[in-house]
Amino acid sequence: MTTMPLPTVSLSDTEWDAFAAAHPEANILQSSAWARFKHRWGWEVRRLLWPNAEAPRAGVQVLVKRLPLGFSMLYVPRGPLVSADDNVALHAIFGALHALARAERALVLTVEPPWVMPREQAAALLHPFGFRPGIADVQPRATIVLDIRPSLDEILAQMKQKWRYNIRLSARKGVQVREGGEADFAIYDALMRETGERDGFGVRPMAYYRDAWRAFQPDRSRLFIAEYEGEPLAALLAFHFGRVGYYLYGASSSRERNRMPNHALQWAAIQWAKANGCEWYDFWGIPPDVPDDGAVETWGEGGLWGVFRFKQGFGGQIVKYPGAFDAVYNRAAYWLYTRLRG
Repeated sequence: MTTMPLPTVSLSDTEWDAFAAAHPEANILQSSAWARFKHRWGWEVRRLLWPNAEAPRAGVQVLVKRLPLGFSMLYVPRGPLVSADDNVALHAIFGALHALARAERALVLTVEPPWVMPREQAAALLHPFGFRPGIADVQPRATIVLDIRPSLDEILAQMKQKWRYNIRLSARKGVQVREGGEADFAIYDALMRETGERDGFGVRPMAYYRDAWRAFQPDRSRLFIAEYEGEPLAALLAFHFGRVGYYLYGASSSRERNRMPNHALQWAAIQWAKANGCEWYDFWGIPPDVPDDGAVETWGEGGLWGVFRFKQGFGGQIVKYPGAFDAVYNRAAYWLYTRLRG
């Protein structure tokens, strides 16, 4: 029997990003900058690259959260980076993940694979490796991804007519978009708190968003602020990694909404991503039960449905991931964990 080579585990940020950014299923949540950001918020980071750094075939960046009594939980956002049809690599990387989880005294290992496939298909693929459907997704299971390889005029042309009109209307109505710096996060925080109160969701501390921006500075993150006569109306945090630009966080005021500041912000972020060599722009979360063709005759109410309507207007295609899957190492503790999460 041939012995399967062990993965490389000691990797610099440069070595890891060279693999992760070039992978067909590359995602910002598997970047070294994201790991640095999450480290500031209580997570440790582990990396595995198989079979070696010189000729990588599969890899995974793992976030480790310390729990009481020496236990931990492990989380793999949008990973591992491995082809779903490469059986040898799947066995290697999941075997290494289980070994890491046991070494870290993990109660549970949660993975959110980057594969674009139905949840049932992913469940059948992951079952032999000891995973079950998770109790809750951490990252959005569905998104809209816009092809930004064409010219700017062509990108505009694939939007809904009303969205093109609103982008131009925003400029005519005096909205200006500028790039913000660290001192502007007080503005972002105020807008985010107003958004949370208006739309009924919790918000993170200002430092969380600032630290995310910092981790990707100086070249791969931008804070865009839309203003009218010097008054901030909306703000957006954009990032890029590999060939993809990302809209991860946004906030807006209830004032002057007829000036369409959010349309202007998205257009600024799309142009920035394209200028930095990105080929795709990821709008991030939409409702997971949106039909694949986006043709919803009876719209849902509240939550992400309004967000979906806004994002869909810019064009792009719906992309769906299978969601979270758990490998359980301590069933009693997992039972308690599920009750606390529920």
